[in-house]
Amino acid sequence: MEFIQDLMTYGFLQKAFITSVMVGIICGVIGSFIVLRGMALMGDAISHAVLPGVAISYMLGINYFYGAVVTGLLTAFGISAISQNSRIKNDSSIGLVFSAFFALGIILITQARSATDLTQILFGNVLSVRTSDMWLTLIIGAIVIFAVILFFKELLVSSFDETMAAAYGLKTRMIHYGIMFLLTLVTVASLQTVGVILVVSLLITPASTAYLLTNRLSIMVVLAAFFGALSSIIGLYFSFLYNMPSGPVIALATTGIFVLAFLFSPKQGIVIRKIRKASKRKTVATGN
Repeated sequence: MEFIQDLMTYGFLQKAFITSVMVGIICGVIGSFIVLRGMALMGDAISHAVLPGVAISYMLGINYFYGAVVTGLLTAFGISAISQNSRIKNDSSIGLVFSAFFALGIILITQARSATDLTQILFGNVLSVRTSDMWLTLIIGAIVIFAVILFFKELLVSSFDETMAAAYGLKTRMIHYGIMFLLTLVTVASLQTVGVILVVSLLITPASTAYLLTNRLSIMVVLAAFFGALSSIIGLYFSFLYNMPSGPVIALATTGIFVLAFLFSPKQGIVIRKIRKASKRKTVATGN
């Protein structure tokens, strides 16, 4: 109750709440396609590779959004260019580009003067979110959700069978780059909330949790968005209550929800499957 009262009273907490919920939603939405397409490493790479863009933005005194988007897109295109135009496989190209950009970012951090702000970008601090950051997150969220709704059928077909999608005449490479662009936007929007280091937790874990609960993509996207938002709210609550960094708390919240689904999912849960096996054995023994 105290948290709700503070939420109604303090403007900074309201901005943090709105921002964290939107980040959880869009990470769940785009994360669903990342998980289905086996691109978890790509999400991790882009989330870390935006670091030099953030550092350069701080050095130039401009919003980190611009530098992060540029380096994120460069990372995505660089990885695709290497894997498609050489014998280097996709996972190796991710490692090559990701490590280079991340190393450059660390070097630039040492040259930057705003060490505190950059630390917040690394590990997240949603309680210090500014009004401009909140509106930027809302705009990115609207773009991502609108794009997914508009091209849902194309994303559905290409995510499950890229060969069939190409046979239908869909431009699979354009779809791939489109997802990379949306992933970059979502990553940048998540920096203030969970930071560069832990953004992959919001991208992958809620979607993986939803994947354990349903076989339909539309339901998976909705569930992933719900779990992402719920994790963000739980993380915000405990980070505010105990004065902890928001990023790690939100990451632990996503993991906690995943563990519950992993154990108790109606179809995939380990505990539920063992109970069913025990019940079948008992039925067979009783019948005999």
